[in-house]
Amino acid sequence: MIHRLSSLFPVLFLAVALTGAALAGPARAADRDRIEAFLTTTGFDVALDSIALSAESAPAMLGRDAGDFGAQWTRLADRVFDTGAMHEMAVGILTETLDQEDLAHAVEFYAGDLGQRLVVAENAAHMMREGEGKLDQGQEIFAALVADGSPRVGLFQRMNDAISGDDSAVRAIEEIQVRFLMAASAAGVLDRPLDEGALRAALAEGRDALRIELRANSLAGAAFTYRDFSDDDLRAYAEALEHPRMRRVYELLNAVQHEIMANRFEVLAARMADLDPGQEL
Repeated sequence: MIHRLSSLFPVLFLAVALTGAALAGPARAADRDRIEAFLTTTGFDVALDSIALSAESAPAMLGRDAGDFGAQWTRLADRVFDTGAMHEMAVGILTETLDQEDLAHAVEFYAGDLGQRLVVAENAAHMMREGEGKLDQGQEIFAALVADGSPRVGLFQRMNDAISGDDSAVRAIEEIQVRFLMAASAAGVLDRPLDEGALRAALAEGRDALRIELRANSLAGAAFTYRDFSDDDLRAYAEALEHPRMRRVYELLNAVQHEIMANRFEVLAARMADLDPGQEL
């Protein structure tokens, strides 16, 4: 049975498919110090750290519970999703791919008053675990905005469209699931081997429902994250995200995040072969 991976991504960092264009070398790549400053200023360092929270979904994708793999599950997940290692992966990729002018453009916005307030709110939302009420509260807030005919609904939609299309987010999640489940199959974690073609076909059957779910979750997440911002703040943010340079930055950041997540899930799948149900490592 295929279990969907549908809500692992931070609000404004929905992953896109990793393409050659996204990771092609820029005309002038940035150096490591500028990349480190960029990660901190924009809050992408916290978004990277939040990838570790996605490890909680791994057993569910296999139709299992973390407890099925023994008391060492948390320790294994912490090792594989080590935030320092993920940070180094991101810095390595961005040092080779992030154009200096695009970097400067993004930093200029996020270093400003509005940008820093946004980063604080986004960082707090990124690190909230499933079950802490972010999605439920966001859904209630968004429903009330729709009922009131609030312009914030349209602003959230603009922000979402500026950073990642629905189709690219769906493709990213499907690819992460395929890479994880095929790695689990190769490691003997599953009861029987998987056929990749059949797996992709099964995931494709639920693509429309997943697309709807992702968009709804993204809008609800935005409603929660930016609940204390004014309409003017959100309008300014939407305009900033729609700038061509900012779109390029987000395309790259999304691609980097997608690749790191897929890579870590593949490693996790291989390591899960060492976990016997109900036993210690």
